[in-house]
Amino acid sequence: MANGSGPLFVLVAGETSGDNLGAQLIEALRARIPNARFAGIAGPRMIAAGCEPWEQAENLAVMGLFEIIPHLPRLLAIRRALIARVLQERPDVYIGIDAKEFNLRAAPEIKAAGIRTVQYVSPQIWAWRQGRVRTIGAAVDLVLCLLPFEKRFYDEHGVPAEFVGHPLADRTPMHLDATAARMQLGLPTAGTYVALLPGSRLAEVKGLGSDFARTVVWLRAQKRELKFIAALATPRVRESFEQALAAAGLTGEVTLVDGRAQEVMAASDVVLLASGTATLEALLVKRPMVVAYRLGLLTSFLLKGLKVFKAPFFAQPNLLAGRQVVPEFLNNQVRAEILGPALLQQLSRADRAELVQTFSSIHETLRRNASARAAEAVLRLVNSGRRTADGEDSE
Repeated sequence: MANGSGPLFVLVAGETSGDNLGAQLIEALRARIPNARFAGIAGPRMIAAGCEPWEQAENLAVMGLFEIIPHLPRLLAIRRALIARVLQERPDVYIGIDAKEFNLRAAPEIKAAGIRTVQYVSPQIWAWRQGRVRTIGAAVDLVLCLLPFEKRFYDEHGVPAEFVGHPLADRTPMHLDATAARMQLGLPTAGTYVALLPGSRLAEVKGLGSDFARTVVWLRAQKRELKFIAALATPRVRESFEQALAAAGLTGEVTLVDGRAQEVMAASDVVLLASGTATLEALLVKRPMVVAYRLGLLTSFLLKGLKVFKAPFFAQPNLLAGRQVVPEFLNNQVRAEILGPALLQQLSRADRAELVQTFSSIHETLRRNASARAAEAVLRLVNSGRRTADGEDSE
């Protein structure tokens, strides 16, 4: 046990979704160990839950394989400082929350020093570069999986993993009423609403914001009666999207909401959004959607040109359903003349009831009291005996 009044848990998150997961995990751990202490790289929700911030989570939020290069010196400096502090503080466990490129490079040195290591949220190794499973198995003592097929993949490769379910599924009601959501947001209850979620990271919004704005222009030309509402994750994201809307001549034409993504999606009839955790949330809210993803040219070539991307889809609803249930568009397909018709098609799809049933079935599968399960898995690992510097366990 680390020095101090209670066990020390170091958690490292790198973006909004990781911050949410970390905050809930902290609450679940504290419910079981009231005197536990928490520190690491944290966002506002983790900090509010009681995590001492050694660094801000948003400083790790960088997208892409090659797009990360300009940020490498800064990220490497953060990683060196983190590892040094972890080795000094000797926490009972190091928990990397998503932020895979950062956490899975910090974890080996931490693990070698006799500190237990956990990766909460699996990288998409089942989709591409599957050989990384061996590297992950060597870097961490346990992988906590949010999706059921991820554990099956790790089991096949002999890497300790647990499917804990997804916290979003736990806290999302099985049914969310659009009229009630509109009232909560102060919107007129009548009308057809298109929700816009251009991403939680600034880089995503810079890549998709202009195309989303042009799609609004295209849709307004086809159906003037449509209403538009956007959920923006941070002030910087809001500012970037406001600039994209202004450039498209849409100032004041889209209702902008700070946060409250679930309510915005629930208030809508269809959602246009960036690929990522938000697509799972749209699934849980049971709304039709169109998913967009824009990569840098080099990253896109690596994934598609060299055919190292193994999964048939990139949108989570399609991956979880095992078939394409919502349209997804990549790179040069992310254009108003493609996104607009796809959204109109989703608005009028005849099998909407079937889609809702598919989403409901997935929701039930993911509803597992995830934060509690994750906390219990972490504590089982900690209580199994500390790791010595030579890799052996001690009782």
